[in-house]
This record gives sequence, C-alpha cells and structure tokens, in this order.
Amino acid sequence: QVQLVESGGGLVQAGGSLRVSCAVSGSFAGIYIYAMGWYRQAPGKQRETVAVISKDGSTNYADSVKGRFTISRDNAKNTVYLQMNSLKPEDTAVYYCNRYQPPFGSWGQGTQVTVSS
Repeated sequence: QVQLVESGGGLVQAGGSLRVSCAVSGSFAGIYIYAMGWYRQAPGKQRETVAVISKDGSTNYADSVKGRFTISRDNAKNTVYLQMNSLKPEDTAVYYCNRYQPPFGSWGQGTQVTVSS
C-alpha cells in the first residue's frame, strides 16, 4: 500500500508564493517509474488536475496555472513538489498529489491553500 503525505499549504495574500510537497512511501518500487500529478479541489467543485510530471521530467499544466506553477520531482526522496507563484484567490483549494492515470488506490489528506484578496 502507498501512503501520500502532502504538506506546505497555508494562507497567503494574492500575488504571493507557496511551495507544497508530497512525500510518497509504502510498498512500491519508487516514484521514478511513474508519472506524478498535483490535483486540487475547491469547495463545491470536482477535483481537477493542476500539473503533471512524466518519468523523464517533462511537464504539463492546466491552462489556469500555466506560467505561474512549476511541478518538480526528487526521485531519490520519493517526493513531488509544486511551486506556486503569483497566487490568485481562485487558486484556493485543497491540493493533493498522486500517480497520474491511474492514481494509487488511496489519496492523502491534502494540504489547504488559501489565497486572500
């Protein structure tokens, strides 16, 4: 079983920055063989994919965060990061990470990001 622990969220003013992290552990070979993604869910909305990083490090972003967010990975630490700059109130959500298509069977608790205007 795989455990995902997200951290680094918080309250920030619009225009500010945050970096969130996701530590992956458990009975698996390591994240290096997987594409990984960051997802977010705002109140009353469905979970959406924010950013994806492939095994070889190529990245893709949702249009709403392109140019502001950067996903990265440290395979040795089984950790995935999301650097978020120029944050907007509409970025407020709980942020999760998981394997990209398909996700691992369980999700972490997520980390709350709140952006005030």
